[in-house]
Amino acid sequence: MKLGEIHVPAGATKKRKIVGRGPGSGHGKTSTRGQKGQKSRSGAHIHPEFEGGQMPLIRRIPKRGFINRFKKKFLIVNLSDLSSFKENSIVTPEELLKEGIIKNTKDPVKILGGGEISKPLTVKANAFSAGAAGKIQKAGGKAEIVK
Repeated sequence: MKLGEIHVPAGATKKRKIVGRGPGSGHGKTSTRGQKGQKSRSGAHIHPEFEGGQMPLIRRIPKRGFINRFKKKFLIVNLSDLSSFKENSIVTPEELLKEGIIKNTKDPVKILGGGEISKPLTVKANAFSAGAAGKIQKAGGKAEIVK
């Protein structure tokens, strides 16, 4: 195939609708906007949530409870996830990111005691559950809290 042989297949492109060019065009006078109303005016913009004056859905649904905007969201890592690390290695959030266990290093990491750990590891994280810290120390490793 050569550069000059490339063509756009039929039906792949569509002509732009040209409005306001007289009655012979079929899109003259009101330019396909209809007669009157908010949408026919120039500069009209109705936000997507507007329901024509009806009480909007977000205001009709009852709200309950309280959401703390300042709550810390921890990235959860179980002890069973640390089985891919070699013996006596140092496990940091950066290492967990390289292994694909966590998605980012912006959020704090918390190690939970799900599963077992059989090799000594030095685990550095923002928080540990009591069970996880105990299991790490029992296996001969260290649980270090970093800020």
